[in-house]
Amino acid sequence: MRKSTHSEVRVVTDPAGLEACFAVRRAVFVDEQGVPADIEYDTHDADAVHVLAAGPEGPIGTGRLLLPGPGSTVGSLGRLAVAAAGRGRGVGATLVRAIEDAARERGMTAVDLHAQTHALGFYERLGYEAYGPEFPDAGIAHRAMRRTI
Repeated sequence: MRKSTHSEVRVVTDPAGLEACFAVRRAVFVDEQGVPADIEYDTHDADAVHVLAAGPEGPIGTGRLLLPGPGSTVGSLGRLAVAAAGRGRGVGATLVRAIEDAARERGMTAVDLHAQTHALGFYERLGYEAYGPEFPDAGIAHRAMRRTI
């Protein structure tokens, strides 16, 4: 378990924790950013490692790690979301580090992600490097990024 200012981050292992992760994603991606709910949740959720940040006010952040395919040691960080109540408290960085910890524990050597372009600086401060061209995902501009862990 990792801690940020006034919150704890843990890997989710129960249905209630997974529902809390989905509630944060719904609030951030569907309600705030207008991502259609039918593309926010996908078949990858069943096999992903989910992390949840919770503070005194309840669930405030989440993210997931997709496991690599056969022959690969590169995991994929995705669906990183911090609710308005958790922003500016280091929750996002703590979630990223918890996902990296989970990746290391599973033998991965690097983590890829697709960052919304407004968040590039956040990920760069955490050691990620952008590569490739900008592309749309759910109508939002993104760039691919990677960090060796």
